[in-house]
Amino acid sequence: MRSSVLAVGALTVAALGLAGCSATDSAASSADEAQAWPDSITLSLVPSVEGEDLAEALDPLTTYLSDGLGIEVEGVVASDYAATVEALGADQAQVVITDAGSLYNAIEQYDAELVLRDVRFGATSYAAVAYTNNPDKYCDAEPVMATYAASDIELSYCNGTEAAGADATGAGPAGIDALEKIDEGTRVALQAATSPAGYQYPVVAMRDAGIDTDADIEQVPVEGNNNAVLAVANGDAEVSFGYWDARTTVTAEAPDVAEKVTAFAYTEMIPNGGVAVAPSLPADLVEQLTELMAEYADSSEEAEAVMFDLVGLSGWTTETAEDEIARYGEILGEFSN
Repeated sequence: MRSSVLAVGALTVAALGLAGCSATDSAASSADEAQAWPDSITLSLVPSVEGEDLAEALDPLTTYLSDGLGIEVEGVVASDYAATVEALGADQAQVVITDAGSLYNAIEQYDAELVLRDVRFGATSYAAVAYTNNPDKYCDAEPVMATYAASDIELSYCNGTEAAGADATGAGPAGIDALEKIDEGTRVALQAATSPAGYQYPVVAMRDAGIDTDADIEQVPVEGNNNAVLAVANGDAEVSFGYWDARTTVTAEAPDVAEKVTAFAYTEMIPNGGVAVAPSLPADLVEQLTELMAEYADSSEEAEAVMFDLVGLSGWTTETAEDEIARYGEILGEFSN
């Protein structure tokens, strides 16, 4: 009788063992299926071009990716950067080309993977610039002239932001202590609260300098970086903020902007946007996609032109500097309420 019980027990253990193997095989099979490439993926972006040119502008990039991956890559246009995050979260897009704030939100909210960063004029980040028409007040020494190489224009700088006679680098933070000279009642031109270079980073920098940006200064609202520069050039504000170097956008309206408007401080660096992918994509697909996109701008003269016309970039880099995106998330947190 005892031997019968043992036999039954042995059979039971064997059966459980087979069941375990079957379960393991099934799990492995499921994992293999999960890593299978989809037949198509969708890329969402906010292009620089408008209207009828959209399909034409998107087609060279999506065709290049489709040919390289061997699957269909569809491009869709988002109404704004936030919409790219929503599309990724709803699985309406698996790849997004978007700004730094949306990259942060996609990573935090949907576990997206940051794979590429935007390159503009060789840089993946830029400083917000403090401009003034009163260098006697804000500059420790006489301003110097340095060349903004992208436009081949000489511009005025002080407080060690740039070296005399050299090509400007736009690297921040620099001269940031000079913000403490913004005294009570100073007219400061600020852009919309959603602008990183025209509002967010400057406001944080002024607060760090001990300035109550609600009570100590007179805010002069302006729209766009060009108008921020013109506000100082025309005397409507003593200080303004914009991206590096927004003075190049107003040389027609203000031919003397090079001498009339001086850059006296740079904030910490603001990250460019980039490319993020949904966590559902297979790792090998992400790897190939990343490689293809990183090489796209150099793949042909047409591709180089498409990159600039489509999203205003000279290329993408795999050096993602995620810490800059995380810092931008902290900055955004200060304005979330």
